[in-house]
Amino acid sequence: MNTITATNFRFPGQKSVYRGKVREVYNINDELLVMIATDRLSAFDVVMPKGIPYKGQILNQIATKFMQLTADIVPNWLIATPDPNVAVGLLCEPFKVEMVIRGYLSGHAAREYAAGKRLLCGVTMPEGLKENDKFPTPIITPTTKADNGSHDEDISREAILAKGIVSEEDYLVLEKYTRALYQRGTEIAAARGLILVDTKYEFGKTKDGKIVLIDEIHTPDSSRYFYAEGYQERQNKGEEQKQLSKEFVRRWLIENGFQGKEGQQIPDMSEAYIESVSERYIELYENIIGEAFVKADISNIDQRIEQNVLSFLNS
Repeated sequence: MNTITATNFRFPGQKSVYRGKVREVYNINDELLVMIATDRLSAFDVVMPKGIPYKGQILNQIATKFMQLTADIVPNWLIATPDPNVAVGLLCEPFKVEMVIRGYLSGHAAREYAAGKRLLCGVTMPEGLKENDKFPTPIITPTTKADNGSHDEDISREAILAKGIVSEEDYLVLEKYTRALYQRGTEIAAARGLILVDTKYEFGKTKDGKIVLIDEIHTPDSSRYFYAEGYQERQNKGEEQKQLSKEFVRRWLIENGFQGKEGQQIPDMSEAYIESVSERYIELYENIIGEAFVKADISNIDQRIEQNVLSFLNS
């Protein structure tokens, strides 16, 4: 199936291109950013060799929807979505931290906890928890924003301030926004029969000094969801939770001997497996958004994106 895994556009006024793990961001006249969500799949901070059909569209449309649903509580960078895979917004100077917030002992936090650690990013995790238990209060566990696709690193609030990565004044705003977004995301998820387990947010500063939400929000790449129905019963029985996130890809990679560590080979993803991942992402979209997913025409996806972006920029 046709996917978009790399772009090489030349838009009018284009100053530079930043290529992240999944998104490619075009700077237009130092005023706008054209962010293209590709179909690349990243896990353990490693980009997989093959793209996943419709993944970029799914991520872009979920993020766009949640930007709209949270704009009343936290300002964001978004101006328009001229294409299913594209968001256009204000040029911002990104903060070099990702604000991770966790309501439950899952994923990375659970792995650290199982290894005997009770301190994560300077935050104490209570004794007596088992994997996927709810924390008494959601905890913020930031990571440094890695450049050039290298691993993000856990960091404490104290270290962020001590190293001057973010000023204390700005960091207090990032924490406030993070908690407000997580609370809103939790409420929306509950209405869909889901639990927003954990998520991450990225923020930037506009030219006039305003702190805004950037990048993605509440997507399956940046968040973990459980199905609310049967959650407590599964916890009581010590069973795995039924979840909506990219964790199923991570689990498959771990089972096939890959965790992004040096010397490990990425296992081959068959066409059947890739199709199953695409179907899973569509399931994620429909559950998270509560609407049927409408597949865009991907017969010539590069040309479609270019035409839509040019039409927007020329208007």
